Amino acid sequence: MKKSFLLTGALAAVLFMTSCKETDNIEVIHYTDEDYALLSEKLNLPKVPPQYKAELPVHLSRFGLASAPVEAAEATLGRVLFYDKNLSSDKTISCASCHRQEIGFSDDRAVSIGVESRAGTRNSIALSSVASFSAYYGSDINGGSAIPFFWDNRAATASEQNIGSMTNPLEMNMTEHDVVEAVKAQDYYGPLFKMAYGDSNITANNVSKAIAAFVNSMGSYQSRFDAAANAAVGNDFSFNSTAYETNFASFSAAENRGKTVYMNNCASCHSQNFGRPVKFYANNGLDAITIDKGVGGVSGASYEQGTFKVPTLRNIAITAPYMHDGRFATLEDVVEHYSSGIKSHPNLSADLKDGSQPKKFNFSAQEKSDLITFLGTLTDDVFKTDERFSNPFK
Repeated sequence: MKKSFLLTGALAAVLFMTSCKETDNIEVIHYTDEDYALLSEKLNLPKVPPQYKAELPVHLSRFGLASAPVEAAEATLGRVLFYDKNLSSDKTISCASCHRQEIGFSDDRAVSIGVESRAGTRNSIALSSVASFSAYYGSDINGGSAIPFFWDNRAATASEQNIGSMTNPLEMNMTEHDVVEAVKAQDYYGPLFKMAYGDSNITANNVSKAIAAFVNSMGSYQSRFDAAANAAVGNDFSFNSTAYETNFASFSAAENRGKTVYMNNCASCHSQNFGRPVKFYANNGLDAITIDKGVGGVSGASYEQGTFKVPTLRNIAITAPYMHDGRFATLEDVVEHYSSGIKSHPNLSADLKDGSQPKKFNFSAQEKSDLITFLGTLTDDVFKTDERFSNPFK
């Protein structure tokens, strides 16, 4: 049975959508007129919280990915918190300040700027690079097979991630107590917390849980690549990965050539279907010596020094600049790095070695152009304009 929300007295009106079977009744809730009037003073929200269920494309679901359900009211609360600048010490920064929807929930700076114009130390990861957070991110949902958060993989869950950002002095510079007090000071949170959790009690745990629910509801899976991959997979239930290597009927000649370059040279780390990366982290030869310790700075392991998260490249064409430090301004710069600029680091990924030396892919001008053209098919125009993920503040 579908989970019901705990409702009190005048909390919400209940509408019943009935079918011929009584067991098929679906409970629909909405804000009371009084609560909705309060919300509408500052927020553009529908009276009925929208559903955040992700329907992954067939080509991903057949390869084992499935999104977990997210509570609509909890994700709606998380959406408001995600965009609320009151959650920073100088009231100028929200989560969305460094993850802007129109550019794939990324930032167009090499490193983001936090409170009091403080510069961060790493590039903001594009949230739209993920096909579905609830499908494979966060140990709270996916256990030991989950992919952790941040470039250095230091946060196991979306809650740990958002607490880390809110309390980081270079980002939002708050304590958990400060966050709770900031939320309590805004009248519109009363109805939102009632709808999400059954009462208006505001706690640091529920603030973090709600933001995590919003993040876990995110996913980008409606690109031209996904539509073409669905057509290529068709009725093949054998999970045969060669479907991605064939020419896609809806792609141009340049896009198909670029796809071939990608599959032959990039997919071993970033994956064929852009569902989840093949590797959790790697060193890609940006520097010959360790400048930023990355994953190794958290683990202390020598073999992880200078290694960083491997993203899946969804929406890569709209999420510049690139790499953990934002050093590359364009995709042309990125492709040239892999073509001729990989440096010999002690922990360089085996995929980027030719024997004991850095591999030189030496892409031709045509291959470089085709590869970048193909990467453009990963842009998801639906996700970057979906109202459910947009700024709700008036």
